[in-house]
Amino acid sequence: MVPSVGIDDIAIHIPRLYFDIKDFAEFRGADYGKLNRGLGLSAMAIPDVHEDTATMGANAVARVIDRNKIEPGKIGRIYLGTESALDGSKPTATYIMDMLEQRYAKKHGDDCFRNCDVVDMTFACIGAVDAMHNTLDWVARGGPDQDRIGIVVFADNAKYDLGSSGEYTQGAGGGAILIRHNPRLLVIPDIWGVSTMPVHDFFKPRREISRRSIVDTVLELASEAGQNLRKNLSEKIMRMIDKSDKRDHTLFESETLKVHKDTPVFDGAFSNRCYSESVKYAFINFRSKAMSAGRYNPDEDKILTDQWARIIVHLPYAFQAKRMFPDVFRHDRRNLPVWDDIESEIGPEPIRENFPEGIAGDSEFESANDGYRRMISKTDQFKQFVEERIEKTQRASSMVGNQYTGSIFLALMSALESDFNENQDMKGSRIGLCGYGSGAKAK
Repeated sequence: MVPSVGIDDIAIHIPRLYFDIKDFAEFRGADYGKLNRGLGLSAMAIPDVHEDTATMGANAVARVIDRNKIEPGKIGRIYLGTESALDGSKPTATYIMDMLEQRYAKKHGDDCFRNCDVVDMTFACIGAVDAMHNTLDWVARGGPDQDRIGIVVFADNAKYDLGSSGEYTQGAGGGAILIRHNPRLLVIPDIWGVSTMPVHDFFKPRREISRRSIVDTVLELASEAGQNLRKNLSEKIMRMIDKSDKRDHTLFESETLKVHKDTPVFDGAFSNRCYSESVKYAFINFRSKAMSAGRYNPDEDKILTDQWARIIVHLPYAFQAKRMFPDVFRHDRRNLPVWDDIESEIGPEPIRENFPEGIAGDSEFESANDGYRRMISKTDQFKQFVEERIEKTQRASSMVGNQYTGSIFLALMSALESDFNENQDMKGSRIGLCGYGSGAKAK
């Protein structure tokens, strides 16, 4: 018998500080209508001075432990998905564990988490999905008799360079997911579609700055401040560095200084294409595995996306799902009467063979495909699909902003909370979950 494992409980921590998008638009001279009605943005959460990845994650874990009256010693693992690590070597999960030990030491002892396995998992925004995938396997492997308890943590501070095109999609938050046998919220079967491709759509490289650049920049600042500098002073300083007692200073100990920034290098349009393509191929892989496992028969069953009462995806901004999901919507309906109706309305989809060979042809095809995706999104069929299956997932993201690894789980909570408040009975319903992380991978 296949073990029943999944999400038993979920908690979230959102900073109390926020930046209203209306105020942001006024401050930046941006188009509020585009940000609000075009992208679905209302506000972005901002960590307070005492908040970071570890504190947000720890608060959420404590909420799960307290609410479920779990003894710390029974928690077998705490796996963190983040791309906002506090250290280049020591896992941020250990900082979370440290705070939890301080909280529970009086009742459960100083070493109450001594036998708990903790680790960080990083793959851009899909790191927490990877952590959940791993933890689900671990819980299932223990069998119902062991009743293993795992907690998946997601915590991030989504930051972009000031004035960049990603600045208005910032946000922050953390959360914790309780993984056990016979879960109360979601059973997650062991069928995962995966798509991975090595691309540079969004990344945080180590930048290199030369000694010469550092010296020249400082002298330029001194000149701007009104200092009269000697001619060739830069050359003189460069010759003196290796003889000076300052040669061991971090700035000058090597010919180049390696700098890590929390803000990314990214190409928004390219990343959207990577997102859409990755999700499509992960869906194709999932469909194939579901057929092989006997869980889906395309000749007898409804198409998969119509079986899912809610579709939960990674949301770097609230309206990302309805912008990126047309590819899956199209693929799942090909050769069906509904797709014939759509094609009669918007025309046939672009085919690569109809464009010139080479890079220029690739670019033309990608532009045409982007345009076709937008045309799909404006059809009545797709609008109804979004309203029924996606709209509720957007609500929390609109008010909180991007959470990187936590965005997909915030979308899940948004849908569950909305359905609960609207007395919508979701018992026995199927939900489609699809995470994405730049670099790039979808599951």
